[in-house]
Parts: sequence; C-alpha cells; structure tokens
Amino acid sequence: MIAPNSQKTVLHVGCGAPNPDKLHRAFRGPDWQEIRLDIDPAVQPDIVASMLDMSMILEASYDALYSSHNIEHLYPHEVPIALHEFARVLKDDGLALITCPDLQAVAALIAEGKLEDTAYTAPAGPIAALDMVYGHRASMARGNLFMAHRTGFTQQTLGQHLIGGGFARVTVQRDVSNFALWAVAYKPRHPEVLKAQERVGRVSA
Repeated sequence: MIAPNSQKTVLHVGCGAPNPDKLHRAFRGPDWQEIRLDIDPAVQPDIVASMLDMSMILEASYDALYSSHNIEHLYPHEVPIALHEFARVLKDDGLALITCPDLQAVAALIAEGKLEDTAYTAPAGPIAALDMVYGHRASMARGNLFMAHRTGFTQQTLGQHLIGGGFARVTVQRDVSNFALWAVAYKPRHPEVLKAQERVGRVSA
C-alpha cells in the first residue's frame, strides 16, 4: 500500500508529463506536496494507476485531489467508479478540485457551425469544439489514444455525478470563456467526527 508522508498532500490524477505549471496554483505553495498519478508510465508518475483502481493508495490518505481534464476520458459507466475512488482516498475533511470540458458551451460553438474552428490555443496547440467533444486529434494521431474522450458533462450533470459518487458538498461553476467546468467537492466527515462536534456543541451551550 502507498501512503503519502507529508501532512498536506495533493494527489494529482492524470498528471501527464512532469510540469509544475500543470498543478493548480492553489496547491503550488510550500505547504503542499504533489503526488503524481497517471495511467501512462511514459510520463514517469509517482504512481502508475488508472483512476478506476487506486487500490494501492490507502483510504483517507490525501488532503486534496486535483483532476484536470481526465474524467471525460472515461466511459459513462466508469464515471461513478472513478468518483468513488476519488472520495475514498481523501481524508474526512479533504476536497477534490476537478475541471473538464463544459459541453453546454461547446455545443453552442457547434450550433454556430464552428465544429473545427480554433476555439482557443493550449500548450498542446489549437483546440476546436471537435477536440473538446472527442479528444485531442493531434495527440491521437501521434498514437496517444489515452487522449480520446468517451463521455462529457454539463454543470448540472457533473454535480449530480459527484453527489452520486460519495461527495457531500459540491459546487460547480462554468468558465464559459474557456469552455470549462470547475467543481469543488467535499466528502462527508467521518461519523465519529460529527459525533464529537455535536458533543462539543452541547458542552459549549
């Protein structure tokens, strides 16, 4: 079993090739230790694993989890499995920060007939609506089929999936200009923690 040693750790799921700028700025401070996880051993992650099976990681091990443009690579029936894994590895007061394409915003581009027009330019190159729906074409053409997209989300459905995946409090915001959804999800506190807080509240009263 793998467990992090630092007091504040963030599990970077689907980290890709080493690049400190890929980690969200909220976790770049000196108080945080990044543990990189990816299914592709070629990117030299700390942990080689699928987000569908992180059983080598102890339950309630991490303070935070960051997933950037990963969950859309799953098949629809795999999404609940991955989200339950996300919740499982987080501490009782842990949080998950998740971003993925906003298909509602992407659909607006498609409705305007801009399926293959460049919507924005990423480090990987020009990105069109077609890339956001089906996966980055240039990467797949080079043989990286991990980049294929197999499902998608709107603000409403992402929130519903996170609640169904075991998170208690979820906020999902739309970043329409960047065609992205951003979700912050907190897992339920352990029942013993809730009982202790209730007892403290009664004594204080």
